Amino acid sequence: MKKQDFIFIIVLAAFFVPFILSKEAFDFLFNKETGMNSVFPLTTAFVKFFFLATLGELLGLRIKTGSYFKKGFGIFPHAVVWGFLGIFIAMAFITFYSGSLGFVAKIFGMENGQEIMSGALSWNKLLIAFVISTLLNVMFAPVFMTMHKITDIHIQTNGGKFRSLITPIKVEKIITSMDWKTQWSFIFKKTIPLFWIPAQTINFLFPEEFRVLNAAILGIVLGVILSIANIKSEKQA
Repeated sequence: MKKQDFIFIIVLAAFFVPFILSKEAFDFLFNKETGMNSVFPLTTAFVKFFFLATLGELLGLRIKTGSYFKKGFGIFPHAVVWGFLGIFIAMAFITFYSGSLGFVAKIFGMENGQEIMSGALSWNKLLIAFVISTLLNVMFAPVFMTMHKITDIHIQTNGGKFRSLITPIKVEKIITSMDWKTQWSFIFKKTIPLFWIPAQTINFLFPEEFRVLNAAILGIVLGVILSIANIKSEKQA
């Protein structure tokens, strides 16, 4: 383990340790009634993904290149994009959670879905969490993952510079030149059913105020997945 790995671990720990050691810090973020997660859910989603998902990107870069930093990578543009993607994820969580409760009420007759999800762990709660995760990952995740890939390529095309945040994205050009074989056969076909659906099923078993944070933590895992996808793509090129 190199010095840069210790620094990465320290930075990651610094994000979580205050909430573990301080009840005031924990309540400031996670209190169900007054915590920032409840009062400003979209703002906190931006901050969580800005930091945690970007750390995931850097970890993926470390796996791919042996270093957390690479000229032209564009850490800040990536972080800003992740922040806004985090907002969309938070919105999707709210939408698919509410919609799925209506779905299970209509299909499975679970009219008390909200009560089930607020209660103790049970088979019905697990079923509802699985339905939410499945609908979320089948309907939302492919579009989200594709959009992330487009922004990723856009940042790289602009040399990782700040201008990538204000330069119009050439969506048509990027989307027609993407490596759809890897996007389909690995990102969609394997990671969604084998990782994301199970992982988000577990996530929706947690109280609402923790779900977006858990998703941001999974963003670190995403960084590893993306690095593997990039390596696969380069081997096939």
